[in-house]
Amino acid sequence: MKRIGILTSGGDAPGMNACIRAAVRTALAHDLAIVGIRRGYTGLIAGDTVPLDRKAIRNTIHLGGTILETSRNKDFYTREGRLRAAAAIERMGLDGVILIGGEGTFHGATLLAADTDTAALVGVPGSIDNDVYGTDYCIGFDTAANCAVQAIDRIRDTARSHERLFFIEVMGRTAGFLALESGIAGGAEELVIPEEEVSIDRISDRIREGFIVGKKSAIVVVAEGEAPGISFRIAREVGERLAFDSRVVVLGHLQRGGPPTMRDRVLGSLLGVAAIEALLEGRSGCMVGERGGDLTCTPLEDTWQKKKPLDEDLVRIFSFLSE
Repeated sequence: MKRIGILTSGGDAPGMNACIRAAVRTALAHDLAIVGIRRGYTGLIAGDTVPLDRKAIRNTIHLGGTILETSRNKDFYTREGRLRAAAAIERMGLDGVILIGGEGTFHGATLLAADTDTAALVGVPGSIDNDVYGTDYCIGFDTAANCAVQAIDRIRDTARSHERLFFIEVMGRTAGFLALESGIAGGAEELVIPEEEVSIDRISDRIREGFIVGKKSAIVVVAEGEAPGISFRIAREVGERLAFDSRVVVLGHLQRGGPPTMRDRVLGSLLGVAAIEALLEGRSGCMVGERGGDLTCTPLEDTWQKKKPLDEDLVRIFSFLSE
């Protein structure tokens, strides 16, 4: 292992820069050459690289987004595209590649590994949805969850002042981690997550029960699911049943931006170091993660083929914490 590359792919997540920084510093400490691959798999196919040294990653740990930029590349899901990427890896002289991203990133890496063994591949989980199997938390989740909680706190002030029902939509296309944890932390009255069927009757009944015992406002946290904007339909139907004034706030990409929290900076740093060490140990086709406080390596195919479950205890306690 003499020369490695590092890229960020898919949705950006706060803490990715902390991970890049840690990987670069660790590589240099082990006399490894390291280059950044710009724009994710698009840049990998094109061989678009930027030198990475101490100067390049100086004063980046506090930055959101990714200094290497990112993309989603459909060509990578074709064998021709992956073979072009493999050829580019060979031209760049890379012995290993670190891939920071989520399920789509690791799906693509699994397919690349099946087509060629040009270089060792090690993944690092970066996703605000926190839906990657093989790690308790992904880089970016804590920052996004805190953003959602801050929004809930602010909306609660105006909801209470106007005696209104608010629906706050957070990200989470196929997983409800963001909605569940921010809902608990923000004291939401009700929750809509992809893991459970949407029940207008249940939502309406629980909010009505709250009004009966003296509540004058309520907040429902909604995971966006397959179609962002689902909150508007739910708000309309619930509002009609309750005959109560309601409003919708869609946080959207606001959750992706901003400085990473301390937790995301530490997690990014920890996993950046772990990724380099995994390559030095001769590992490939795996993702480094943290489970139960321990560093782990999970096969790349498991990270997107297996469904990461919500914390059963958090699901269980939400029902009575929200009463």
